[in-house]
Amino acid sequence: MPIAPIENPCEITQLPASALSRAIHSKRFSCVEVMQAYLKRIAALNPAYNAIISLRSEAELLVEAKQHDELLAQGKSKGWLHGIPQAIKDLSATAGIPTVYGSPLMAGNVPTEDGLMVQRMKAAGAIIIGKTNVPEFGLGSHSFNTVFGSTKNAFDVTKSAGGSSGGAAAALALHLLPVADGSDFMGSLRNPAAWNNVFGMRPSQGRVPMWPAPEVWISPLGTEGPMGRNIEDVARLMHTQAGYDVRSPMSIKEPFDLDHALTPMHDSEIKQTRILYLGDLNGYLPMEAGIDKICIDALQAISQKGCKVASLAEHAGCALQANTNLKLGFNPAKIWDAWLAWRKALVGTRLAPFVAMADGRSQMKPEALGEYDDSLALTGAELTAASVMRSSFYQAMVELLSAYDAIALPSAQVWPFDVTWRYPQQIKTQNGIAKMDSYHRWMEATIYATFAGLPCISVPVGFGEAGLPMGMQLMGKPQGDADLLRLAALFEFA
Repeated sequence: MPIAPIENPCEITQLPASALSRAIHSKRFSCVEVMQAYLKRIAALNPAYNAIISLRSEAELLVEAKQHDELLAQGKSKGWLHGIPQAIKDLSATAGIPTVYGSPLMAGNVPTEDGLMVQRMKAAGAIIIGKTNVPEFGLGSHSFNTVFGSTKNAFDVTKSAGGSSGGAAAALALHLLPVADGSDFMGSLRNPAAWNNVFGMRPSQGRVPMWPAPEVWISPLGTEGPMGRNIEDVARLMHTQAGYDVRSPMSIKEPFDLDHALTPMHDSEIKQTRILYLGDLNGYLPMEAGIDKICIDALQAISQKGCKVASLAEHAGCALQANTNLKLGFNPAKIWDAWLAWRKALVGTRLAPFVAMADGRSQMKPEALGEYDDSLALTGAELTAASVMRSSFYQAMVELLSAYDAIALPSAQVWPFDVTWRYPQQIKTQNGIAKMDSYHRWMEATIYATFAGLPCISVPVGFGEAGLPMGMQLMGKPQGDADLLRLAALFEFA
């Protein structure tokens, strides 16, 4: 039986982060009152949903909240997150708080230093209350592990919250957090956002540098980023997380323009905006019934505001044959193969130290172990060939985005599935059953923004017949994060 995620929330927990920040700074609410309200709500709802883990003691958190109140009494503020409770995704290092990665191999791991993103959030005034749940090592878009258990969907406790930022998305939707951080490699900010009716943004590659990192050239394929219940909160958290760091050579030097991101589009801009909707890539991506329609309905609402929306058939200018290159400049099957090579290089290297640990193989989930074993066969020539293919794909996306302001497609190929599953082994489409050849193949729709390094945001587009939410991805121009947020705001108010 579904449990309503926001039944009678108190005024404090109902406020989005930006509004809560203004209320704290105007002394409408004290930081202690805010902390007490969130801890009360977490105690009431989290046992059913299991979104927040490693929660710190109430006594410790109230001491920190009081210290933040004392600073405000002296006319001092750390920043817009001053006194706002935050739980960090359990893949990012947090000093003094367990960082477990959902793995029994790391159950006793307590870092002595915060990761760079956490440092920036603390510097802006956030009070870190604990962590949010993830799948083991962040692998797979379903947040379950043998250490903490499964996170349930905010709109139905029998369904998955997605992943790997599943705990963050569910906590945000349930008003256990006012805003949330996450990370994204294969849709880990976008898929759970879609399934919990919130916004999740994968920034441009290099916009939010990750440190510490043992490898800084291939690993930025994954990136940390923001989630929020509205665009203003997403933009403000992005501004906090973003910024060049010399230790991360792929990080972007140009500052993120928050003022521009928060400036509404003028009518003249809206009428000049063009969006290309890819849908299921003309049948290439297996997709459950209802997902394509709900995205098209959202785009129709935007077109009524003046945006020009082109379908794949309209872009091609002709009737299409299934599984062609679709006049997009790339073959999606070849992009998937190239993606797999990059994934093997990154995941295999990342898992190697854990496999080498005592009992490493026996305590690692079979899907992760299988990925590691597959990675051992990857050759340098294969990775180089995949990099050439990725380069060609990037150029094709650049050419498309010279004609369109954004490229859209669904955030997920299936609706939130049974929380007891490990992953969907098949997808029932309108044309039959498509078997999945890996535990992550059902997330293929998310690889395009990642592989091209493009900014991409999942925007909520409504609820299906079963009452479950869905989202749609909007991919923006290279490093066009601020412009993409302005476009996403149209969907927020549509």
